[in-house]
Amino acid sequence: MFAHRRAFIRHSATALGAAALTGLTARAAGTPGAVGTHFAGKAKRVIYLFLAGGPSHIDTLDYKPELRKVHGKELPESVRNGQRITGMTSGQKNFPCVAPMFNFKQYGARGAWVNSDLLPRTGGIIDDICVLRSVHTEAINHDPAITYITTGNQQPGRPSMGAWLSYGLGAETENLPAFAVMISQGRGQKQALYSRLWGSGFLPSKHQGVQLRAAGDPVLYLSDPPGLDRAARREQLDVLGALNRDAADKFGDPETQARIAQYEMAFRMQTAVPEVTEFAKEPQKVLDLYGPDVKRPGSFAGSCLLARRMVERGVRMVQIFHQGWDQHGALPRNLRLQCEDIDQASAGLVRDLKRLGMLDDTLVVCGGEFGRTIYSQGALSEKDHGRDHHGRCFTTWLAGGGIKPGIEYGATDDFCYNVTENPVHIRDLNATLLHCLGIDHRKLTFKYQGLDQRLTGAEEARVVKEILA
Repeated sequence: MFAHRRAFIRHSATALGAAALTGLTARAAGTPGAVGTHFAGKAKRVIYLFLAGGPSHIDTLDYKPELRKVHGKELPESVRNGQRITGMTSGQKNFPCVAPMFNFKQYGARGAWVNSDLLPRTGGIIDDICVLRSVHTEAINHDPAITYITTGNQQPGRPSMGAWLSYGLGAETENLPAFAVMISQGRGQKQALYSRLWGSGFLPSKHQGVQLRAAGDPVLYLSDPPGLDRAARREQLDVLGALNRDAADKFGDPETQARIAQYEMAFRMQTAVPEVTEFAKEPQKVLDLYGPDVKRPGSFAGSCLLARRMVERGVRMVQIFHQGWDQHGALPRNLRLQCEDIDQASAGLVRDLKRLGMLDDTLVVCGGEFGRTIYSQGALSEKDHGRDHHGRCFTTWLAGGGIKPGIEYGATDDFCYNVTENPVHIRDLNATLLHCLGIDHRKLTFKYQGLDQRLTGAEEARVVKEILA
């Protein structure tokens, strides 16, 4: 029995090694998805700038000059209307409104209000982006809210959007993952981010996001161990692949095939990842677009440039989680620091994609899991006041990839508290993003537990056609 086993391994290793060599010497067009597009989408790829913690829409992109008049006054019960609130403010006896303590001005052809103290460069690209002011969600706490917007359900266990895209569309490259994730550290209070937010859920595990780290090897275990060179690693993977294929034939477990694919991807990434993470050949004028932090490992600026380099090389989706937006206190100071981190880099990303002719088919998304309340949590002072979580309305901006530039969509009431025009649920947002990529959200499905599961869930979701180019 053992002799037959050794012969099988030798034969399989030789055949697999030849196949692997062919794949490495002639780069294929990419890895196809299981579904493909349903129509011609304008976007081919996505860069999602996720501001984890809930940035204040009131203090950034949903400003109303009239808010100065209600500063210090009690939020009318007719506005709050018995809304469910978090445990952090449920014990408050009063809900005093607090106006933004920043300067705003109007930018662009339509005169959109933008915080000119904190987001002047975002104001500079306002004619290139679409500002959604009426996004809303039922979730009011961080983990269910982030899980909801990234996976389509408040309960853990569902595939993330990037995993759905990897499954449905595949990648345009064989040497990098279809879905990559980075976490940049902000200077505010941080919430936990779990790998399930970029996980594959019930989809095959090969579709989960690959996290790139700020220090050491960009991807864990990518480098060969001491004493093992690349040729030895290739031989090792050939033998391991043969054993796994034998197991797949015997037991029919699709996860075994996923494991084989992941091992092969890791081998190819040993060459591709160091090249894509090296900024030395980027012109200084490009580095300047992203700001002075661009070469600092783990910075938001560096992550944005790396995202551009990755999608340029065929990665389907890159998601950057920038932590630190949970500002229950000292909001003016902490919000200033957070915006300092992201303003130049996010605007620079849009400008850079436009410079390269990539913005037309690259969809850029920037937003968090919810917004913040008009009423103060804590003191009203400029130094100490904060805002609680607010899911009834918040702001997200989009650019490129089939989105109309230079428009504002949706509106909120005079307290930035309730949606008054054109509501966009997070299911609608996800359906619209898929539409830009040529996917009918109702047809991107996977059979699980007897149901055709999908990113937008079983409830009604609409494509926001009014914002499509």
